[in-house]
Amino acid sequence: MLLSCTGVRKTFGDHVVLDDLSLEVAEHEVVALIGASGSGKSTLLRCVNLLTGIEDGIIRLDGEEITNPKINPDLVRQRIGLVFQSYNLFPHMTVLDNITLAPTRVHKRAAAEAREQAMHWLERVGLADKARAFPDGLSGGQQQRVAIVRALVNNPRLLLLDEVTSALDPELVGEVLTMIRDLKGEGMTMVLATHEMGFAKQVADRVAFLDAGRVLEHGPPDQVLGDPTEARTRQFLSRIIEAGRL
Repeated sequence: MLLSCTGVRKTFGDHVVLDDLSLEVAEHEVVALIGASGSGKSTLLRCVNLLTGIEDGIIRLDGEEITNPKINPDLVRQRIGLVFQSYNLFPHMTVLDNITLAPTRVHKRAAAEAREQAMHWLERVGLADKARAFPDGLSGGQQQRVAIVRALVNNPRLLLLDEVTSALDPELVGEVLTMIRDLKGEGMTMVLATHEMGFAKQVADRVAFLDAGRVLEHGPPDQVLGDPTEARTRQFLSRIIEAGRL
């Protein structure tokens, strides 16, 4: 398995956010995390990227225990891309500078090499003409695609996407989802937390329903979204259907 989470526990004070959570993701697989707000989806992604520590359990990447205290988290993060629901682009820097900042400052890559790789990705997503633009000159969908490119520029083994369409106007969601679908076609391993149930059904190899910090149910999208076995999953999906989001 490329990613393995076993018995992961995370608390904030007295509040248990992740409770003995286990999840595996194979190479080239796309796993969609669904569940109500507060179910632990975003926290799980932050724990995998080592932005948030865990109290118990083990997380492995390519078989290596990355939650081992002796591990250098910066080296781990070079192999994992994380994109948040807010774009987090620096407004005073151009698109190209935003993308190349981490490769040159953190990973010590040559500036010319970082720019070449950045332009390669911008061309692939149709934003090469925006390289010298500033974020406030881009639409929300374009800014989110730039944020995804920033995560891809180091050729990560794993891409984590945290509700990347939730801050977008409805008409801009499609261009970001198309980019994610293209990445799946190229074999990118992804774990995405999403409220876009229709998209999860189209792009995910497996869907995991989180409830109270645990993976309550997981399986192929048609099964979990179309014929769930757990009553709590059915209750959650019925509300999604009532809201017209599935």
